[in-house]
Amino acid sequence: MRTTGADPSTPLTLILAEAALELIPREIWHHHVIRTHAKKRHKKPWEMLLDISLHYFAMLNLPERHKRGRPDIVHVCLLNALSSPLNKAGLLRTVVHTIDNRAIFIDPQTRIPRNYNRFVGLMEQLLTQGKVPPDSDKPLMTWKRLELRDLLRELGIEIAILLDERGVRMRLRELGDLIAKTIRSQVPTAVMVGAFPHGEFRRETIECATYIVSLYNEVLDAWAIVSRVLTAVEIALGIV
Repeated sequence: MRTTGADPSTPLTLILAEAALELIPREIWHHHVIRTHAKKRHKKPWEMLLDISLHYFAMLNLPERHKRGRPDIVHVCLLNALSSPLNKAGLLRTVVHTIDNRAIFIDPQTRIPRNYNRFVGLMEQLLTQGKVPPDSDKPLMTWKRLELRDLLRELGIEIAILLDERGVRMRLRELGDLIAKTIRSQVPTAVMVGAFPHGEFRRETIECATYIVSLYNEVLDAWAIVSRVLTAVEIALGIV
């Protein structure tokens, strides 16, 4: 179902910002924890995703380690977003912007594996080979290195709404109505949700925001924010 007056060429853009999704960084390739895990999986260290549940001791001295190694957050957020009625209506574009400045572009028709291990394998293939499927002329996912500001510029975003508990408090219904209005007015708009486990947004992320909005007086999980915001927009547009 499409909404009256909404142009499907200008959907809402969901950006999973500073996402804790990355390949194992060079500085810990030779750590015994990494080497043991790589041997077990028959892979090279630089071909595997960083995962704090597996690589905790290897990560102890990494910069911003509290924000890294949680690809499961991205997994659940993508399941929420790509399965949403807003996406099915052609009014959602989902992009992952990782903590190491990789912009992952995802075809809205992509079916993310429900199984986490399969998701990990898919992301490893994407990040090492550049696209998925690797031999496709029309891949479902691609990536390239982009600073967040350059990503917003490339996407033509005019309004960027950052969800942060330190922002201006807004009721969910109000936010849904605001975003629905921008969609109806064909104003390219992005909602940025932090896809990392702990800590604050970087200064450069905050500086990219047109508005900084808080939906609740406590920290919410990224997937909870994604689900609530998209539902609010769907209700405001009359999709659900």
